[in-house]
Amino acid sequence: MSTTDAAAGVFSEPVRRVGGGWIALFAAAWLGVWMAQLTPVQLLLPVQIEQRLGAASWVDNVVAFGVISGIAGVAAFITFPLTGLLSDRTTSRFGRRRPWIAGGAVLFALSLLLLGLQESFVGIGIFWTLSIVGFCVLTAALTATISDRVPVGQRGFVSGWISAPQAIGTILGLVLVLTLFTGQFTGYASMAVLLVVLVAPFLIFGRDQVLTREAARRIPRGRLLDELWISPRRYPDFGWTLLGRILVNTGNALGTTLLLYFLMYGLDDENAEDDLIVLTLIYMVFVVLSSLGAGALSDRLGRRRVFVFVSSSLQAVAALLLAFVPELSVAMVAAGLLGAGYGCFLSVDQALATQVLPDQATRGKDLGIMNIATAVPQAMAPLLGAAVVAWLGGFQGLFILSALFAFGGALAVARIRSVR
Repeated sequence: MSTTDAAAGVFSEPVRRVGGGWIALFAAAWLGVWMAQLTPVQLLLPVQIEQRLGAASWVDNVVAFGVISGIAGVAAFITFPLTGLLSDRTTSRFGRRRPWIAGGAVLFALSLLLLGLQESFVGIGIFWTLSIVGFCVLTAALTATISDRVPVGQRGFVSGWISAPQAIGTILGLVLVLTLFTGQFTGYASMAVLLVVLVAPFLIFGRDQVLTREAARRIPRGRLLDELWISPRRYPDFGWTLLGRILVNTGNALGTTLLLYFLMYGLDDENAEDDLIVLTLIYMVFVVLSSLGAGALSDRLGRRRVFVFVSSSLQAVAALLLAFVPELSVAMVAAGLLGAGYGCFLSVDQALATQVLPDQATRGKDLGIMNIATAVPQAMAPLLGAAVVAWLGGFQGLFILSALFAFGGALAVARIRSVR
């Protein structure tokens, strides 16, 4: 086989459908990833920061959490596209993506273990940032396997197995650290071990194409930034998809990150923690159902834009309900709408993103840039949300802002032309 033929085999669009076994391994890996990333965000990290900081005001604690998350977000901004760029050109005999998945998982797990031992604010910041770097390396390569292995007509359903484990992993991780692994170190250690255990089968049994040295594209000396840049004027649909993802994820993060504080201080709920679990369960059930159902339906209909537009609008409606009808019963309805909208968005928008990539040979890098639009808003939301609540003196402005971001994302997606 010639060098050109070998490169064409690696970079060509996949046509063979992936089987249930591969999807199960893929979903299990994402379950481990989400438990390891979201359990610290939801519980372990805020409690650890609060214990070390000892601030009297919840706003001070959220701002401290936001500063650490913001630093980690900057690291994610760099790591995602850089990992994708390098994995596109990796010529290991184990494949292009698997070395980065393995390396990212090891770095992620070790950083979590060391994070559990930290007693200082600086130490927490350093090792959480390293954890996020490992998370980015791992997920940048893992996300790229969709474009590498899954045909277009199956990507909505397979992408649903990224978002459904996210919902399940959030609840499962919280249950484990609240009931079985209740200490600070044991909580982090349990997430680290489960991460490795659940990612390992995908590494062992999931196939990966090997890129030869002759077929690999070289990065021109001094042109790294040029390689990472994608012109929205030249590739407008990529630009609109990226903008829509940034706006929707920012809106979702603003609407969910401070939900506990909204119950405690916005509704004066005496059972805020218990009610948060109820709201989270409602949200997660709808995320799972909509991500898998909408993803499969979008594959069958061959349409993406309308699903992403509707899902973004649902999230905006949910945020407006929280803003103008601040009652617990309404919050439950909003949780269902938000979960349905976000679950649909996660699966279908991921499939949409794979169809607007500029170059088949740089899928990893291009999807790494797309991943920035998911991770960075989540990292910045606590700080931005706390600032908005403090500045406006309440939660109504926070949820209105959340709705505006979500509606903006829907409008951005409507401008895409190359995908139905």
